[in-house]
Amino acid sequence: MLPLLSLISSAPAAELPWITEVQTPPAVIPEDAPQLAPLLVDAAGQPITTPEAWAARRAELRAWWLSFLGVDLAAQCELDPQVLHEDRVGDVVRQLVSLQVEPGVRMDAYLLHPAEPHGRLPGVVVFHSTSVHTIHQPAGLEDGESHHLGLHLAQQGFVAVCPRNFIWNYPTPQPTYLDAVAELGRRHPGWRGMGKMVFDGLRAVDYLETLPFVDRERLGCIGHSLGAKETLYAMAFDERLKAGVSSEGGIGLRFTNWEDAWYLGPAIQAPDFAHEHHEVLSLVAPRAFLLIGGESADGSRSWPFIAATKPIYDLLGAPDRVGLLTHSSGHALPPLALQCAYGWLVHFLGEGS
Repeated sequence: MLPLLSLISSAPAAELPWITEVQTPPAVIPEDAPQLAPLLVDAAGQPITTPEAWAARRAELRAWWLSFLGVDLAAQCELDPQVLHEDRVGDVVRQLVSLQVEPGVRMDAYLLHPAEPHGRLPGVVVFHSTSVHTIHQPAGLEDGESHHLGLHLAQQGFVAVCPRNFIWNYPTPQPTYLDAVAELGRRHPGWRGMGKMVFDGLRAVDYLETLPFVDRERLGCIGHSLGAKETLYAMAFDERLKAGVSSEGGIGLRFTNWEDAWYLGPAIQAPDFAHEHHEVLSLVAPRAFLLIGGESADGSRSWPFIAATKPIYDLLGAPDRVGLLTHSSGHALPPLALQCAYGWLVHFLGEGS
């Protein structure tokens, strides 16, 4: 078992002695780091100096990205949760559940929580990485222990729900990612893959809100690689999520394979595509967001995204709620990354946060 922080259910929110470090620019920013347009400027090119003016600009950015994703986030249906299997891991209950995310379309997820919750606990959506193990990974059933994020968090007093990504969620004998995208297009013409991921992530939050032992005011999310991409977008478009940790997703549109059909598609490669993910990250402010990079998908070249959004956090009175932690372990989750990720969630979702 990796060394973890103490249970959050019995203590106030922990301090973050390293907050200054994650808000300090890297000593060297690589030459391929993107040059990002300023965000605190309105459509007429005038500086934005008040929270009210930023709220108006934020609404414009949110509307543009939702239109680009093509998704209807209001297209809800009954969750109809069904428990398919249950077991115990020490003091943690682990349930395989099935949720109806669209009419007639279900999504499997693992729910993990302390067997004897005391009061209402914080809830977190844990997005798995690109792995054939999908939800078995964060639930602690397969893959290396460093990827058992849902189990770790439940052991610390969180309620964790780990939803399966839609690209593994279609009932063909051996579906490919493109099969999943094609099926999505048949049901929802115009929905991009990342739009569907956002939609399903919000349904996972809906499920957390139905649980009587979850504090609806203390919800967050976390993910690595593919799951990090989902974390960025879930945080941007679901204001119920108060804190998030995104590890090695490649925040820049040119950092990883965002152009694939199951994410954003080739439109982002067009010469006239004038948007970047600092706009999406700006929608998170003033809620807490930690970006973690191992100098693979994310790292020092990701700093401009933090620098671009930090003035918005400052304007909204939340200067300590965004940062970049860089380690040197590549596309991995070393103990340092896990300790800081869990510490971030404990700090912003723990009692007294």
